Amino acid sequence: MSSSVEKSSSPNSLLSGQNVVYAGIAWSVLALLFYLLFSISVPGEERPFWYSMGTYFFEEVPFLAAALLCFRNWRSPQIASGRNVWLGIGLGLLSFFIGNLFFGWWELYWGLDPAVSPGDLFYVLFYVCLGCGLVLAILPRRLNLEPWQWATVIASAVSAIALAIWLLSSPPANAQEASAIAQPARSAIASTPITQQRDSNTPSQTLIAQKAPNVKVTPKAPATKAPPVPANTSKNQPPGWVLSLEKVLEPLAAPLSLFYIAGDVFLLIIAALLLLAFWGGRFAQSWRMIAAAAFSFYIADMWFTYATDHITDYQSGFLLEVFWVFSGVLFAIGAALEYDNSIRSRRAGRKRA
Repeated sequence: MSSSVEKSSSPNSLLSGQNVVYAGIAWSVLALLFYLLFSISVPGEERPFWYSMGTYFFEEVPFLAAALLCFRNWRSPQIASGRNVWLGIGLGLLSFFIGNLFFGWWELYWGLDPAVSPGDLFYVLFYVCLGCGLVLAILPRRLNLEPWQWATVIASAVSAIALAIWLLSSPPANAQEASAIAQPARSAIASTPITQQRDSNTPSQTLIAQKAPNVKVTPKAPATKAPPVPANTSKNQPPGWVLSLEKVLEPLAAPLSLFYIAGDVFLLIIAALLLLAFWGGRFAQSWRMIAAAAFSFYIADMWFTYATDHITDYQSGFLLEVFWVFSGVLFAIGAALEYDNSIRSRRAGRKRA
């Protein structure tokens, strides 16, 4: 067991912290270039299928890698921050990976844009498991924070809560468009004089009263029914059970939206606490990466919540969604650095003994 641990933590190991950092930076740069070059689409046209597949690919790979690295930390008896911490984080990241698979299946394969999909079950597990893991990481530490550090945490919490309240209270784009269309119609009807409406009937009544000349009407030929145009079969037609499941899950849209916003606020507060609780020390670097990962996820998820509710016909794949990629990469880097630091710390203790 010890030989395998030493081999996996050596500088030449494929999964060493240094290699994971280099791979994460390269992956982030490629993802950013991909979003910058291809995220802008022609107005009125959908983004191409290959671009949507590319966004899922760039998101899924780092989250799966981060989950596997977290499970490696969980299996190692030498991990310093506690094995249950990384079990919770790993289960959360794996849940997000599976949830994205279901969401991509619904969106890309069936061509649907459901309010709730089976992937939302795994998104809920992501928040629960990740939150438990991060809380377990903070609880053993005594939070003797300076006044400016507490002020930073409070300011972050107030800002996140204010943004959440604004998102929940502002009307969605569909309601705004409906009110904007209905208001001119109501004002036009109200501004039309009653006498004008009465006078508008006079010419038609006069024409009806006049005697029409005797004109021989030629009977029209029977209208031929145009052959039906075949439907576009480029996308797979969803089966009945998919549509039925979508209708069953649709009432959960509002509670899930509220849960996601609350979960994002919680992640931002936990990220601030992690950043300050692990301020300095040997293991500060890895937990700074975890805090940055939670903050990146907050940015991407809050943007997606805003865009889907306030932008008409929003298509996923906007530039700010690249922060989901950054989040997975930072989780992977944090897990790898924590593993290396724990192994080196145990080795140093053995040498002193």
